[in-house]
Amino acid sequence: MKTTYQYRFYPDTKQKLELNEWLRISRYWYNRQLGDRFDWWEMNRTYVNACPLVSSIASVREKPNFYAQKAQLPVIKKDLVKVFHSGELLDFKRVDSTVLQEVSKRVDKAFDRFIVGDSKGGKSGKPRFKTQADFKTMTFATANPEWIKLIRKNWLYLRLPKIGIIKVRMHRELPAKCSLKQISVTRKADGWYVQMTLEDITVPEFNPDEVIPTWDNSMGLDAVLYEDVYLATSEGEKLPSLKPLRKNQAKLDKISTKRNKRKRGSKSRRKLAKREAKQHQRITRSRKDFQYKTAHKLVRTGKKVFFHEDLNLKGLTKRAKTKQDDDGTFLPNGQSAKSGLNKSWSDAAFGNFFKTLEYIAAKAGSVVIAKNPAYSSMVLSYRDDIIFTDCGIRDYWDEQESLKVDRDINAAINLKRLGLDIFPSIKRRSGKLSVVGTMDQSTTKEILHTLRGCWKPTLYCTQSV
Repeated sequence: MKTTYQYRFYPDTKQKLELNEWLRISRYWYNRQLGDRFDWWEMNRTYVNACPLVSSIASVREKPNFYAQKAQLPVIKKDLVKVFHSGELLDFKRVDSTVLQEVSKRVDKAFDRFIVGDSKGGKSGKPRFKTQADFKTMTFATANPEWIKLIRKNWLYLRLPKIGIIKVRMHRELPAKCSLKQISVTRKADGWYVQMTLEDITVPEFNPDEVIPTWDNSMGLDAVLYEDVYLATSEGEKLPSLKPLRKNQAKLDKISTKRNKRKRGSKSRRKLAKREAKQHQRITRSRKDFQYKTAHKLVRTGKKVFFHEDLNLKGLTKRAKTKQDDDGTFLPNGQSAKSGLNKSWSDAAFGNFFKTLEYIAAKAGSVVIAKNPAYSSMVLSYRDDIIFTDCGIRDYWDEQESLKVDRDINAAINLKRLGLDIFPSIKRRSGKLSVVGTMDQSTTKEILHTLRGCWKPTLYCTQSV
């Protein structure tokens, strides 16, 4: 099993200058390869709805691939490379060869996701040219345990090719019986960090197919974006949210306003930009820490299967469609309220959370499964009636069972039923929704027991009884 540990390291001034130069050369090499692929893409394709007025009589150029672009490195290293727009001279011999080869692999993967797609047919957007703020990581793909020279109480001394010995702050011990496989170096707002990929052959790889979901070993998770609730579970628990961006928005706006008033390129503007980057870093770290703690709390419940909503986050954070009258005048479309909702979705970062939960659950021998949440928030979980037809309905009082049902916990139970294939099918007939299917009496009793356990009557109701 492979795992990655991140540590902060402290290079001296000479090493910092050399690492910054490596980032500059690697970024240029990335953009150069990507531009070459874009040239091939434009020269060797024709739009299906139009014919070209001018056709080239030259032979069709072969597609640039990883091996062809990597083979250019020995030729490029023979002399200095001049950057066209700035006239800067770059020496590729200064950079380790494995780092440049890994950059070629990054370009190959990014471009293939654009024109070929993944195994499921999904394609990514057009890859972008990297700026100084975008390109911050370099990878040594051929690391080995001999690079670790010395380990003391709180420090680790690591040798990097053409860089030398670097001093790494070891805030936690390396796991025993692990071998070093790969090293990545990243420049962040507050310094340099190293990611060490370790492999432990004594730990077997996790196979998700071995876990069989049942009612007792599974849990449904409903993503809640209402008030101070982050998640609702099928066990009747509501987990609080952190909202790191909302809580730090005033500080961030204050720094951004000051920075925008400074002259571009000035020293004061750069200092404020660094302060702004560190503030964003604090927000990101607090969100990541919250998500890890929440994921660990869920895994410690002992459940083996977690069912969550397969959210279309890209669609949920889109801008509202424009509205126009007959004269072409734009009408109010609710974008002001939608922008606040989009920020809340981004602040919650449910996509990153479910990936984190999947990683932590795999180490504990559990599995995380995404399910289509269609109609799961509308159907009453223990009677298959369509009750929650509006998002404004947060609670439902059932006179027959003398029970108050929470919308979010009810949706989490329905997600669990979806994962166990006991959720009814919903059909639309004559514009109305109808539920088709039955449920076991034992399942109904289990759901009612959960809902009664999480409902806390008010003091007035308790005294009247």
